[in-house]
Amino acid sequence: MALSAKDKATVWQTLNDTRGKIEPSEYKNYVFGVMFYKFLSEKAQKWIDGMLGADESWTEVWADDAESAASEMKSELGYAIKPGEMFEDWQKAIDTGEFNIMKVSDSINHFNQSIAENAKSVFGGIFDDMDLTSSRLGSNAATRTSTMMDWINMISKIENDDSTDVLGDLYEYLIGMFAANSGAKAGEFYTPHQVSDIMARILTEGRENLDDYSLYDPALGSGSLLLTTASYVKSGKVSYYGQEVITTTFNLARMNLLMHGVPFYNVHIKNGDTLEDDWPDGSVNGIDSPRMFDAVMANPPYSLKWDNTGREDDPRFRAGVAPKSKADYAFLLHGLYHLKQNGRMAIVLPHGVLFRGAAEGKIRELLLKERHIKTIIGLPEKIFTNTGIPTIIMVLEKNRESDDVLFIDASKGFEKQKNSNKLRQEDIDKIITTALERQDVDKYAHVASMQEIIDNDYNLNIPRYVDTFEEEVPVDAKALLSDMREINKEEAKLTAEINQMMEELVGTNPDAQETLDLLKQVLK
Repeated sequence: MALSAKDKATVWQTLNDTRGKIEPSEYKNYVFGVMFYKFLSEKAQKWIDGMLGADESWTEVWADDAESAASEMKSELGYAIKPGEMFEDWQKAIDTGEFNIMKVSDSINHFNQSIAENAKSVFGGIFDDMDLTSSRLGSNAATRTSTMMDWINMISKIENDDSTDVLGDLYEYLIGMFAANSGAKAGEFYTPHQVSDIMARILTEGRENLDDYSLYDPALGSGSLLLTTASYVKSGKVSYYGQEVITTTFNLARMNLLMHGVPFYNVHIKNGDTLEDDWPDGSVNGIDSPRMFDAVMANPPYSLKWDNTGREDDPRFRAGVAPKSKADYAFLLHGLYHLKQNGRMAIVLPHGVLFRGAAEGKIRELLLKERHIKTIIGLPEKIFTNTGIPTIIMVLEKNRESDDVLFIDASKGFEKQKNSNKLRQEDIDKIITTALERQDVDKYAHVASMQEIIDNDYNLNIPRYVDTFEEEVPVDAKALLSDMREINKEEAKLTAEINQMMEELVGTNPDAQETLDLLKQVLK
């Protein structure tokens, strides 16, 4: 059974109670590491249960031929865990008073040594952000052991089962909570599910039953965009590709994908700089050989500074080189370059890409002339954890027959929360329906012809195309004057009553009487 909202909130509260002096941005590395090891252990145990005979034990099989036992598990799972080093063994050691933090350290070291060759890019170094010697866990081994025991005890209470994705669901929930509580910069890794859902449904509409579907996110973050998009693919194999420059976030994404049941051999993600190095594939032996995808999705860091020196010959930036102060169009062009001829792309960007001039204006003009830009959706402000600025989703295709552009102004459809705004399901559904039907909706959406766009000098600022101005209701002058007369009458009546009461007051000494006389003059 999936965890309820109350259960998730309880886990979050417990995590905060056991966090101590560790900042949320660092604390998540330990919590997710323990959760992930539990996931790997349960997956390994399930494989063992299916492989062993009735009278066999994993300990005996390992003792008989450790190399063969490890090899069999690695060929199926991509890794091996030796007897006595499962997550449940950690818990048993706690229950019997034999636990020491070195047990966790040894288990992880042995895990790192037991990764299959073809799974090293998926599992290699995945626990490196768990520094078990850090003084933040405690000043000595005993206090660090105690801290680790608290976390293991808490994670032990989460029961997984085959019918639901409990750990994966909780992991996704906690990613959002850590993003919301880790400060603006630390929250960059997370795209709210509401935004992911809009992008995923647009990308997969009519293509849910493809036999072989490839997804690519060049600014991977937590991997939630890939997972949400894949959730709408109903059949066939899905391949997950992505690149992330921040190592900690790269580890976060790997865990997220695997804990949602993605087989390790379908995970193809890299820790690297997307703009610096074209990946996947790119130039092979001096020949440009880019890998193409059915869908490309991204929520890159906004207006990032980058080194644009010598990029003129990079085939990704054929439409132009983005300015060094703003890499928004560099991410867009990289994604579009890796899109199949019949693929779709959706990218979150700041509004500035719609109207900024110079190099960005020339790139935008070329993209329009080549019919790549299909839809622009203006989102409300304050819906991301790392910024309060309003953003857009731009939808692109490589081969469109039409050159029109659909503009949707969804900036006013949201639910206001304490420090942020949230898209409601009705807001999401309205955006999706409008994007797919591609028809004008009064005060909300407009399909602009290329001539309209040319008349606006290729400026795509949404208010130029969607008029959301609401006329104010005419003032009833007679009713207003009548109200003013009644107010004046009431004011005169109340003033007279106050003055009468003031005349009846007498000061108890000369100073008080003088103050009272001054007050009477003011009120007259």
